[in-house]
Amino acid sequence: MIKLAIFASGSGSNAENIALHFKDSSEIEVSIIISNKKDAYVLERAQKLNIPAYTYNKKEFDESDQIIALLKEKKIDFIILAGFLLKISPKLINAYPNRIINIHPALLPKFGGKGMYGDFVHKAVVEAKESESGITIHYVNENYDEGAIIFQSKCEITGQDTFSDVANKVHKLEYEHFPKIIAEILKKYSEKFGD
Repeated sequence: MIKLAIFASGSGSNAENIALHFKDSSEIEVSIIISNKKDAYVLERAQKLNIPAYTYNKKEFDESDQIIALLKEKKIDFIILAGFLLKISPKLINAYPNRIINIHPALLPKFGGKGMYGDFVHKAVVEAKESESGITIHYVNENYDEGAIIFQSKCEITGQDTFSDVANKVHKLEYEHFPKIIAEILKKYSEKFGD
């Protein structure tokens, strides 16, 4: 059984979508959900899904010893970032090399980096008069949105689209592809390293 920890800062719709995708799997389990915000709606979603949830503040994430201890105690194999806004500490990256996966709501390397998340990304895409946007699923390294790209999917943007329209198109891609791509990565990992 491959065990996942999902890190999320906000509503947690992607976290819930991933958890439901693997709910009946005998090979992959969303074991815990971790947030950096005590009032994040993802914590309510975790409760409804009967998934243990934990909250740590920014300082605890930066130092990350407590978090690594929890991940090891729960035998977590992979970390999935689903709308998680803090930068991942070097300690955590070293503890989980090439086993931290993020989704970004744009076609990296465009519209990435510090401060580029959620509606800020969609507004920037519309203001730049882009003809397309999409999602990028990538490994996490020490720099925001610069880890190796695993998968991208595009959507068309028309001149009439508002940032909300772009957000809706991108969300559809996230819900459709993120769980499937996670499953593919974990299948390859399992084949390479055994379960």
